[in-house]
Amino acid sequence: MRISILRWLVPVLALGTALYTAAQAPPDVTAQYAPPQTCAGCHRGIWETYRLTGMGRSFQQPTTDNTLANWKGAYYHAPSDSYFTMLQRGGKFFQRRHQLGPDGLPMNVMEKAVDFLIGSGNHARTFLSRSPRNTLIELPLGWYADQRGHWAMNPGYDRPDHEGFRRKVTYDCMFCHNGYPKIPAGHEQPFAEAVYLDPLPAGIDCQRCHGPGKEHAELAGAGKATTETIRKAIVNPARLSPERREEVCIQCHLETTSFPLPNSLQRYDRGPFDFRPGQPLSNDWLFFDHAPASGRDDKFELVNAVYRIRRSQCFLQSKGAMGCSTCHNPHDVPRGEKAVKHYDAACRNCHGETFTQKVAAGKHTPSAGCADCHMPKRRTEDVVHSLATDHWIQRRKPAGDLLAQRAERHETGDRAYRGEVVLYYPADLPASPTRELYTALAQVIDHSDPEKGIARLAGAIQRFPFARPEFYFQLGEGLRHIGRTTEAVAAYRETIRRNPRMAAGHETLGVALRRAGQLEEAVESLRRAAALAPNKATIWHELGLAYHAQGKVAEAKQTIEKAIALDGDLPEPYSNLGIILLSSGDRPKAEAAFREAIRIQPDYADAQGNLGNLLAGKGEFKDARYHFEAALRFEPKNAAVRYNFAVALGRAGDVDAAQRQLEAAVESNPALADAHELLANLLMARNRAVDAVRHYRAWLGLRPESAQAQLGLGSALAMTGDRAAAIPYLKQAAGVVATREAATNLLRDLGLER
Repeated sequence: MRISILRWLVPVLALGTALYTAAQAPPDVTAQYAPPQTCAGCHRGIWETYRLTGMGRSFQQPTTDNTLANWKGAYYHAPSDSYFTMLQRGGKFFQRRHQLGPDGLPMNVMEKAVDFLIGSGNHARTFLSRSPRNTLIELPLGWYADQRGHWAMNPGYDRPDHEGFRRKVTYDCMFCHNGYPKIPAGHEQPFAEAVYLDPLPAGIDCQRCHGPGKEHAELAGAGKATTETIRKAIVNPARLSPERREEVCIQCHLETTSFPLPNSLQRYDRGPFDFRPGQPLSNDWLFFDHAPASGRDDKFELVNAVYRIRRSQCFLQSKGAMGCSTCHNPHDVPRGEKAVKHYDAACRNCHGETFTQKVAAGKHTPSAGCADCHMPKRRTEDVVHSLATDHWIQRRKPAGDLLAQRAERHETGDRAYRGEVVLYYPADLPASPTRELYTALAQVIDHSDPEKGIARLAGAIQRFPFARPEFYFQLGEGLRHIGRTTEAVAAYRETIRRNPRMAAGHETLGVALRRAGQLEEAVESLRRAAALAPNKATIWHELGLAYHAQGKVAEAKQTIEKAIALDGDLPEPYSNLGIILLSSGDRPKAEAAFREAIRIQPDYADAQGNLGNLLAGKGEFKDARYHFEAALRFEPKNAAVRYNFAVALGRAGDVDAAQRQLEAAVESNPALADAHELLANLLMARNRAVDAVRHYRAWLGLRPESAQAQLGLGSALAMTGDRAAAIPYLKQAAGVVATREAATNLLRDLGLER
């Protein structure tokens, strides 16, 4: 039964007397941290070995060593028909992409500086570029250690419609790949844009596992405090309870899946970098998994180590005694033969006697390398160009070629998970508003179980009427996703009633109102959002669209140009600016705007179609055809593009191709009246009246007031010989001035006077 969320919200509004108030900007969380190199003063040996580990090399600036600057040539990515090149110029590093145009020359050239690297190189390296606004962008081409090192697309990019040079590095990404960065005041709030201040940390340092070290270093340096006082000023994970000790590792090494679910949710009352070792991890993060009966519990992904080890009998039978440090020394990761001996010794601490007995009985090989069979390296499902150790310790090595190449999997659309999302860690979180609200939210946030999840989240909000405004916001997002716009607007209104300073609430309310046709209120809401977050380009772009819907062309143009000035890497403002410029008659600037949108995002079907339409209007049919076909490669069911392509083909004299495009257009969108009209007229011109009748009927059904449709249908029926059926339509057309003469003549030809 469909539940009305509007009805659910009524008692909430009545009860909501103690409203959430946006907190003042918290103090800089990095102020308690010492410079990373401080630790080297007293702990030189550990410092030197740790800085060579993967964590110590997790985030770096580019050098000739770590960017492989001596690499020559281009990497061709067939799905997006793009060439990628790594360049070194003037002491700096760049990643470049280009495509080949219809003339065989480079086009859609995009080049970004390589400012930082994520990844130690043990598995992979990803290259980042810093924007003028201090956001970080992931570049599409990555480097992988497998096959002695090779180049390939980053995860999620091996598809025709990848994100190009637009994927933002979020706080949760930075959380696990670097030390805690400084961020501007206000940007620690939920839904704020991820912005990073200088200087960025250079890798995960000692304090990530030991907590803030400023006080510890000052006490030790002063020489006045007791040893015990100095020790108490820093976290030693070895002294924590087993659960808190494991959470030092779990914070980054537990990922149930990297595909949409969600894997984890950060609590809204915590900042992105608030976690401290020794605190319960559930204060900051809750982790979720697919439902047990979903058939998705045997997944092997790159950051699955904790998830897999927790399935192992070794872990389960240890009753909590086994942890990450049982096998791993985070200060010094052994390599080569030393690694084999180290991990064999860890296994034989528990299995030594059994191992010796089985070898003596001829039931087990005496050779070293326990992990090779019981924890083999495997190709991961999410990062398909990488290999990782499977931490699910199994009695027998899984069958098959564990290193075989695999195609990237995209869990979107019909392939996306649709089912219940269950709490995974902590498994024993007691019943509470926190558990109920976040578990309900987990059903909605990636649309895993939207209908049930929305009812569940609305019910939780009703039971806990003082829930934070972010839950109302996410309820609105879920409702908007399934088309329940009116109810979404009510949820957004409650969001901003509870926190009037949430820019995201005002922005999404404005977007929903614009799409619902409530333009004046949409503009007002978006203006408030822009006042709260004046540097967020998407808000200004949406405001420009609202102005344009009002017919305020000058204001729309000015506002969208402001969005472009704030973030020139967004393609949508350029495309919409092109539409505005075209409507005002400025074809050259409109063409430049469409081309820039395509340069940024070559798979942008609307921009490709708009440019094709503009070029066709100029008589440049060869180039127009190239862009129409590009648009349809990415969106083959885009009926509007097919219609415009058909018009261009008809003008160029290719009637057969025009007919095929129109037939595909009405198949994709049977409600596209213009396509039915043009196809019907084309079929009549080709003496195919029987086929034309169907499309005239469809046209008339969509536009019953159209005299032209009445005339066309009557004409087609008359041509098929169905005189009786034709006469009523022709009489209707004869009653309208625009079609009177043609309809009257046809009636006369049929032997009737009007």
